Amino acid sequence: MKRPASRLMLMGGIIVMLALSVSRPSTQAPATGTTTSTVARLPDGKPDLRGIWMPPYVPDMTVNRRDQRGFAVPPFSTDDTAQKRQALYAAGNHAELPFTEWGLKDWSTYDAATGDYTGSCLPFGLQRSINAPYPFQIMQDERYVAFLFEINTWHHVVKIGAEWPKEIEPTWFGASIARWDGDTLVVETRGFNGFTRLDTVGHPHSDALHLTQTFRRLDARRMAYSVTVEDAKTYTKPWTNERTFTLLDGPLLEYSCEENNKSLWEGRIKPWTPPTSSSRTSTEQR
Repeated sequence: MKRPASRLMLMGGIIVMLALSVSRPSTQAPATGTTTSTVARLPDGKPDLRGIWMPPYVPDMTVNRRDQRGFAVPPFSTDDTAQKRQALYAAGNHAELPFTEWGLKDWSTYDAATGDYTGSCLPFGLQRSINAPYPFQIMQDERYVAFLFEINTWHHVVKIGAEWPKEIEPTWFGASIARWDGDTLVVETRGFNGFTRLDTVGHPHSDALHLTQTFRRLDARRMAYSVTVEDAKTYTKPWTNERTFTLLDGPLLEYSCEENNKSLWEGRIKPWTPPTSSSRTSTEQR
């Protein structure tokens, strides 16, 4: 069983189009509020986060969309129209985020058409998987929380209450630990290999990336989510997105990027090669 063809379009083709244009954002903000009494709890008293959740599609983390609050710095705004963004770019301004010199150079010279790694069906990475327009399932007990992504059937398992290991082997999804802050689950992730992008349009990060994600169930069908991006090589200060996830009635379905990836086979997508070591920081524990 598969989702309709419109949802199984090769992501590489979408990547190229979205990298060349910015859609007009929606002004509907993510839901706010505290966890209600209608939220089920596990035997340990913690909110039950289990279920299949549909996130808003976030191809660009610098704009507001339905159930998504982005982040941008002046003269950019999260409510910019596509026309205003293009005018700013045309005037030579590309710093919609608080980039370092290295980060701005990477972003202003990036071109998805020359070889986005997702076009080669390599792992999206943790944040870009959550940004994708596909559901994911949360499985949870008192020891672990697991994220099962429909997109290419990836998964990410996080131990609750763990300490950082002395050494972290760099990976596409990084290494995560979790803790409870009242009714909010806080997941911290570091140890990235520096090969991925934060979103579809290609906002960069290095292997110094540190993500802090929060998950707070609002009621029976909604979850509040936030992510804070810290990366001293790429950004001069941390920045945050906020979203609302909606409970999905239905199972995760099969997804295979490799199946029918004609754009790669026929040469319309350039095969991806890893960046040079000069574009990455030390992978020692930070």
